[in-house]
Amino acid sequence: MPAGPRGAEGARRRRVRRPVTARRGRSATAPPWPVLVPAGLAILFLALPLLGLLVRAPWSRFWEVLTSPTSLAALRLSLVTGLASTVVAVLLGVPLAWLLARSTVPGRRFLRALVTVPLVLPPVVGGIALLLAFGRRGIVGQPLEALTGITLPFTTPGVVVAQVFVAMPFLVITVEGALRGLDGKLEEAAVTLGASRVEVFRRVTVPLVAPSLVAGAVLTFARALGEFGATITFAGNLEGVTQTLPLAVYTGLEGDPSEAVVLSLVLLAVSVLVLVGLRDRWLGTGASA
Repeated sequence: MPAGPRGAEGARRRRVRRPVTARRGRSATAPPWPVLVPAGLAILFLALPLLGLLVRAPWSRFWEVLTSPTSLAALRLSLVTGLASTVVAVLLGVPLAWLLARSTVPGRRFLRALVTVPLVLPPVVGGIALLLAFGRRGIVGQPLEALTGITLPFTTPGVVVAQVFVAMPFLVITVEGALRGLDGKLEEAAVTLGASRVEVFRRVTVPLVAPSLVAGAVLTFARALGEFGATITFAGNLEGVTQTLPLAVYTGLEGDPSEAVVLSLVLLAVSVLVLVGLRDRWLGTGASA
């Protein structure tokens, strides 16, 4: 019989706790006005420029401007260099991410800081740094030209170099985070079964981090596609050679503004597609989150 009153008391306590949980849920979904007002202003601040771009776009001439020789050349060059820089970033960045996440090499903190520098470095400064390194009088560019006759500034490969410099950190950071959060039991099991380190990396580690690798590659491509400052400083703005979409937008502002707006819409569409794709497919947050 004593168990009865204790059970009733426990039930009453559980019933008392439920409204508290409900109240907490309501407070989490209904922000107070001191938060709501500045948040709304921030949304307006971010949305109004994009709305202005959509409202003032020359929709009647959109296809005509997009298919002009200048626009097509810039679009083609952007796609080619963006894909090339993404491939280079994957080939170089994945081993670097593994080095930062798994190895005990000295100076890892310095290397990680070095990787993140292009993220905060002004793009024009990055272009100047590339000139001093890979220019015709650069510490690498001068001997490279003397030995092979190859020059990188103001060439299409120079565009790829500039894009890799500014975009590869996105891949490295994304893959390194995935490697750090990876459960190592499967890799250890593969080693006990006789697999070499290269086989474990190729057949176990890479498939496990494949979603993050894809996300990092997409971010790298999007960043390379939108690169401007380092490209114009290091590679110039030569139509058909180094003039990518952002550089064509800059040129259009000085000549035909409608061309600049149309190409800006193309870059905006790519950015939105990348964000939606990463959110719904690879990061698994869901559209309703």
